[in-house]
Formats: sequence, C-alpha cells, structure tokens
Amino acid sequence: MPSPSRERGFTLLEVMVVVVILGILAMLVVPRIISRPDEARVIAARQDIASTMQALRLYRLDNQRYPTTEQGLQALVSPPTTGALPVSGSDRRYLDRVPKDPWGQELRYLYPGQKGEVDVYSLGADGRPGGDGQDADIGSWQL
Repeated sequence: MPSPSRERGFTLLEVMVVVVILGILAMLVVPRIISRPDEARVIAARQDIASTMQALRLYRLDNQRYPTTEQGLQALVSPPTTGALPVSGSDRRYLDRVPKDPWGQELRYLYPGQKGEVDVYSLGADGRPGGDGQDADIGSWQL
C-alpha cells in the first residue's frame, strides 16, 4: 500500500524570514534610488548653465559685449531691439530657445555679474535665493 504523500511547502517561519530580509534590503536601497532624480536635476542644471555660458561667449565674440541684463538671455534667441544693439549684420541665433532649469523656471542672468563677469544661475528646486541641497542656487561661478 502506498503511504499517504505529504505536501511540501514553506512554514510560516520561513516566509517571515524572507519578508524581514526583503524589508531590510528595501530600507537600504530605496533611499539611494529616491535621491537620484534630485541629483540628476542638479547635474542637468549645471550642464544647461555651461551651454548657456558658451552661447554667451560666442555672442560676445560676435558683438564685442554681452547682452545687458534687460535684454537677458532672450538676446541669444533673437537679436535685441533695445539697449546695446548687436553689431550690424549679426542676427545670429545662439540658442533655439530661452533655457529653463530642470524645475521649469527660466535661468537667471546678470550683466555685470555679482560673482563673475556675467552670472547665469538657477534658484534650485525651491525657486528662492539661497538654500541647501537641491534647494541651493546653482550658478556659472560654480563651474
């Protein structure tokens, strides 16, 4: 006579051990993954500022001066019609559009700058001057 077969499965203790291990792993991994988008935005802002600074240098080479603060970064997209006008015949576009930071705000521009010859900067995630971490200002003087 065949003996009754016993179904094999996991005990409650084995399942609980696995759940605890998964919980510990989640506590270690999740905080690292969550901070990555914030770090990526800061890096993207620095890259946008660097490319904007390059466009400003090209503008200066063509026009012997930077755009005024009033003309702003819009002067890199279309020739300004007020203030110090570009050199005759220099209607070159230096950027396709006025850049925005990764948080959706337009980059700020000052000429003359307070921390350099020109200042291009983002106010960070909070959109206010100063701050720490992802809320800190990111500027051309940090490149």
